[in-house]
Amino acid sequence: MVYEERRDVALEDRSVSQLVSDMSEQVSRLVRDEMKLAVTEMQHKGKRFGAGAGLAGAAGVTALFGAATLIAAAVLALALVLPGWASALIIGGGLLLVAGVLGLVGKSQVQRAVPPVPEEATTSVQRDVESVKERVRR
Repeated sequence: MVYEERRDVALEDRSVSQLVSDMSEQVSRLVRDEMKLAVTEMQHKGKRFGAGAGLAGAAGVTALFGAATLIAAAVLALALVLPGWASALIIGGGLLLVAGVLGLVGKSQVQRAVPPVPEEATTSVQRDVESVKERVRR
């Protein structure tokens, strides 16, 4: 005979209402446990994300210092054949030109991403809702 853990009544001797009540309780417990698991998992992922973002930020700052050093080296190298002020002016102008091109490319990318709405997911959800409505009508 199969017995439930908290009652001494055999499973096959229980009423439908008792079985439904137990099922409801077990589903509630399962949902709570799954939610706890999801929260724990997201906390661990959040910590990893934070550490990764911090390291990426440190890498960006270090790369910025490296780029500044290379720019200074380019100015000094050009200063061997031109006056120092002219070297800095040429390198600075070239950097502003590159920044302008990057800014325009970035602007076009942002415009293509607007509006920030998940259009495919929205369409999929609408199809799902329509499908459920259609099945309910039958």
